Amino acid sequence: MHNIVDNLISIKKEIESNNSKAEIVAVSKTFPLSKILPLINFGHKHYGENKIQEAVDKWTDIKKDFTNIKLHFVGKLQTNKVKFTLPLFDYIHSLDSIKLAEKIANEQIKKKFKPKIFIQINIGKEVQKNGIDIENLEKFYLDCKKNYDLNIIGLMCLPPNDNDTSVYFSEMLELLKSTDLKDLSMGMTNDYIDALKFNSTFLRIGSKIFGPRS
Repeated sequence: MHNIVDNLISIKKEIESNNSKAEIVAVSKTFPLSKILPLINFGHKHYGENKIQEAVDKWTDIKKDFTNIKLHFVGKLQTNKVKFTLPLFDYIHSLDSIKLAEKIANEQIKKKFKPKIFIQINIGKEVQKNGIDIENLEKFYLDCKKNYDLNIIGLMCLPPNDNDTSVYFSEMLELLKSTDLKDLSMGMTNDYIDALKFNSTFLRIGSKIFGPRS
C-alpha cells in the first residue's frame, strides 16, 4: 500500500503526461486530519469537503497555520448553510439555483469575501441530480454576474456513471467555449484521465489518494 503522498505524486505524473496543468482537489471528506496532514506537510494546497460542520471542525485552525490552503465545497450546498461557508471555503463547486446565488451574494457582502464559484450543470439531464439545465446556462450565468456580482470561474458536472463519461466531458468543453469562462471542474477517481482529455482544470479525487472510505 502506497502512502497518500506517493498516490498524489503518481496522479500528478499522469496529469503531466497528458500535457495538463490541472489542479488536484484532494477530496478529504470523512477522513480525519491525521490522515490529511502528510499531504499538507508535503505542500499540497487544494482540498474538498461536502459537509459544512465537518469542515468547520477540521479546517478552521489548520487554515490559520497554513494560509496557502484552498478549501473547496464539493457537495450540495443548502441555502441555510451558506453563512458557515464563507470565508472558510475558497471555492464552491455546486451553484445550482438563483436562490443559492442570492444567499452567496448577501453573505459575501457581509463577510467581505468573494469565493470562486463553479456553476453546476445537469449534463446528463438526470431527475435525481442538481444543476442548471444546459439551455438555461447563458441566462443564469449573466444573472449571477450582473445581478449578484458573483465570481463565477467555470462549470462543474457530475456525469451519469453508467455511461461513457467522455461524451459528457466533451459536451461540457463545448459549453465552456460558449462562455468567457476558463475552468472546468470534472473528473473523479474513476474518470479523471478522460476528463483531462477534455481540458478539465480541477479534478476532484478522493479514494485514489486516501484509499477507500470506511
